[in-house]
Amino acid sequence: MLHTRSAPHLQDCDDCPIRHRAVCARCESDELERLEQVKYYRKFAAGQTVIWSGDRMDFVGSVVSGIATLTQTMEDGRRQMVGLLLPSDFVGRPGRSAAAYDVVATTDLVMCCFRKSPFEELMKDTPHIAHRLLEMTLDELDAAREWMLVLGRKTAREKIASLLSIIARRDASAHTSNGAKSVSFELPLTREAMADYLGLTLETVSRQISALKRDKVIVLDGKRRIEVPDMARLMAEAGDDADGGMLS
Repeated sequence: MLHTRSAPHLQDCDDCPIRHRAVCARCESDELERLEQVKYYRKFAAGQTVIWSGDRMDFVGSVVSGIATLTQTMEDGRRQMVGLLLPSDFVGRPGRSAAAYDVVATTDLVMCCFRKSPFEELMKDTPHIAHRLLEMTLDELDAAREWMLVLGRKTAREKIASLLSIIARRDASAHTSNGAKSVSFELPLTREAMADYLGLTLETVSRQISALKRDKVIVLDGKRRIEVPDMARLMAEAGDDADGGMLS
């Protein structure tokens, strides 16, 4: 069962902070009007479950603000975080009746939701939505392949730097400051969650974050606020070039 609070209409599509990246990014005004008819907002508190794996999904939607995790539970009860949902990421799959993963809000979360059946009908005669969703799905596939490399081949320091650079780049993009040399953002994961996601121990995560701070790659402001003075240097620490690819 979905535990949530309905939210009032938060903003017009033209003023939406994820408008330039979301599934509706290329929609014309008439297409946005059709989406408006099947759209509603939901708010979730930090720690609240958006959907349980196997539950029937009667909606799809985009993360407007906040962060959520995708988690899979094995038959013996072990749990593994398998992905992050950041602003503009799409939740749910048209044509799939049940959720494949547990989706849990790690921060306060706002979602722009669409009733699933009407959205699927819209996709049939709205090419801009179908094409954009395909692009986002392919981007997600590329990110999953990149993450396999992070987990399988990178050192502990590179893993931490990779995760921080992904969050920093997405945060910058959400605030339309992509390409900025310095970035400041709120870390959405605890160190325990980072350890789980990266396949590291808590002690290793803490040690590597302290090392990045000591080497002035990052600046910590309180427990969660992180400043990256030079994004190029952080990406170099992650073993990536300016485009996010591996350094040769």
